[in-house]
Amino acid sequence: MQSEIEQIILELPDGVKAKLDNNILAIKGPLGECKKDFSKIKVQVLQDSNKILVKPLGKKRSDLSIANTSRSIIKNMIKGVTKGFTYKLKVVFTHFPISVKVKGKEVIIENFYGERSPRKATIVGDCQVNVEGDDIIVKGISLEDVGQTAANIEQATIVKRKDQRVFLDGIYIYEKVKG
Repeated sequence: MQSEIEQIILELPDGVKAKLDNNILAIKGPLGECKKDFSKIKVQVLQDSNKILVKPLGKKRSDLSIANTSRSIIKNMIKGVTKGFTYKLKVVFTHFPISVKVKGKEVIIENFYGERSPRKATIVGDCQVNVEGDDIIVKGISLEDVGQTAANIEQATIVKRKDQRVFLDGIYIYEKVKG
């Protein structure tokens, strides 16, 4: 067991600025601004000019793992505001042609297994959802929002009480481009 756990230092790349206010970290870059509240996470986040310091509050191994998770969250925020995140989904059907539309903050899936009522999936945060033929492309600067939006779309087309090996219709994530 270590006597003292050191702080984790993250350097900000050029063109990225960070602002820490009341344990809410806002990182601004060329693609936009991403915010995260660290008040409920057991770490101390400090800002020093061009660096972000993450310090665990305890000396246990679990405290270090929480600090490393916080570091990964901040790294993903920096990646998001500089390069962005993209998830690609494929619409798969055998008999009934599925049509997908985006209306406001919802993705509407019509004619899934010939159902009359459309299935809906919510778009989380500031994600952009584009439908291009049989592909659905989800883009954004927050990895959490992009991943949750793609998961919502995939979960909206789950078929229950049927063999998944035979009934393959649905919308599935097939590519994740991170940064």
